[in-house]
Amino acid sequence: MPALIIRRIIQSVLVMLTVAVVAFTLFRYVGDPVSQMVGQETTIAEREQLREDLGLNDPIIVQFVRFALNTVQGKFGISFRLGRPVNELFAERLPATLELSLVAALFSLVVGIPMGVYTGLYPDRVLSKVFQTISLIGISLPTFLIGILLILFFGVLLSWLPTFGRGDVIQLGWWSTGLLTASGLKAVVMPAFTLGMFQLTLIMRLVRSEMMEVLRTDYIKFARARGLTNRTVHFGHALKNTLVPVITITGLQLGSIIAFAIITETVFQWPGMGLLFLQSIQFADVPVMSTYLILIAFFFVVINLIVDILYHVVDPRLRFDKSVVLGH
Repeated sequence: MPALIIRRIIQSVLVMLTVAVVAFTLFRYVGDPVSQMVGQETTIAEREQLREDLGLNDPIIVQFVRFALNTVQGKFGISFRLGRPVNELFAERLPATLELSLVAALFSLVVGIPMGVYTGLYPDRVLSKVFQTISLIGISLPTFLIGILLILFFGVLLSWLPTFGRGDVIQLGWWSTGLLTASGLKAVVMPAFTLGMFQLTLIMRLVRSEMMEVLRTDYIKFARARGLTNRTVHFGHALKNTLVPVITITGLQLGSIIAFAIITETVFQWPGMGLLFLQSIQFADVPVMSTYLILIAFFFVVINLIVDILYHVVDPRLRFDKSVVLGH
């Protein structure tokens, strides 16, 4: 296990370095940040002085080395658009994005796994057909369309839920949460449903297919021959053996939820990192855009590392020494 963790950490460092190179190189050609920061009355000399102050006239290698060293130290520079440290901006927006993503992931797991188990055990029942229809709709409709329809129906026509914003929040140290207020709970319902719907359908379909495949295996037939109850066979043996692929998909989808929350945050004007990133593109705010991409890559790397470790915890076959296996 320690060797696995060390190997994965080395791979993660290489991935983060690659992402840093891509982020730095790509966003340097998005636009001229100086043109977005100054007005039409600014002289050419003042523009050049600003470029010099921002370090934009330095060679590209020098700029990247400075960017990489600052990133390692947790210094992401100053926002060209807002004139504030990028660290502060993301510290303010990070709780909103993570809160929305975790609620969406929890929703997709709590609803998706039971739906997948039911449709796998009873594929011919009417309720199973309904669940499969729902999953087909959820996987076919674009996220922004689901959000717009929810806003129209529950926000505009019925006026049950707020159509934008995060509601009232409570500060717990540097962390802010809306899950402890009534308006915050109402505000998170539609964005979390919108964000989690696609993941719910994937989890349901995966659990269903894995459950149906496991139920056809010999050891399940043997368990039934021993006289075990259906509950024991279904949940003590079959469901347990579907955990490995479910853990993989859940881990990767959690990273996807955080990364693609950008669409949901835009539709619902949710004050998270994704909305900040979109606003930064318009103004060619390179420090904010680069930091966002690096943070998303960091989340993916950490989640993948956790998934690899859970793999070895859940499936004991992966803990065998390969040399012993090959020797036999």
